[in-house]
Amino acid sequence: MKMPIYAYGQPVLKKEAEDIQPDYPGLSQLIEDMWETMYHAGGVGLAAPQVGLSIRLFLVDTEQMKDEKTSGEGIKKVFINAEILQETDNFCSYEEGCLSIPDLTGDVDRPDGISIRYLDENFIEHTQTFTGINARVIQHEYDHIDGVLFIEHLKPIKKRLLKSKLEQIKKGRVKADYSMKFIGK
Repeated sequence: MKMPIYAYGQPVLKKEAEDIQPDYPGLSQLIEDMWETMYHAGGVGLAAPQVGLSIRLFLVDTEQMKDEKTSGEGIKKVFINAEILQETDNFCSYEEGCLSIPDLTGDVDRPDGISIRYLDENFIEHTQTFTGINARVIQHEYDHIDGVLFIEHLKPIKKRLLKSKLEQIKKGRVKADYSMKFIGK
């Protein structure tokens, strides 16, 4: 079932999410619905706060981004109760966007590698290192479960330039090819 994506301005997007347990009600169906929602919206990642749930769950599928320019292997994974353990000292810049902030993008500097501990959909623990686009998408989604949006990583001048567009999104004055939930609507 496709779920509405919560738009910029929704309080759940700015809240630090809570860990979940294996008996979380309807978890398997939620994960299935989040995959469907993400693909329908054309995303490569989706975090539970983006569908209105303040829990530490996100999905990543960078396999769909693979091409001759993309180095390394793509991933398709579920991350539950994730914790970034280490980041590289090397940063790289890349233009990011977000399903909760349609039609806005900006260059974000992020570490080009991370080590992360997480549980998969079967609550099996993993500790892995990711680099390149995989690390970037994971960090973007991880930010969501910490209540951080990519726009907070933009340079101050870029933030000022986007301020009026962000206010329009907050008011529901934006078009997206997927269902969205705005403040007060």
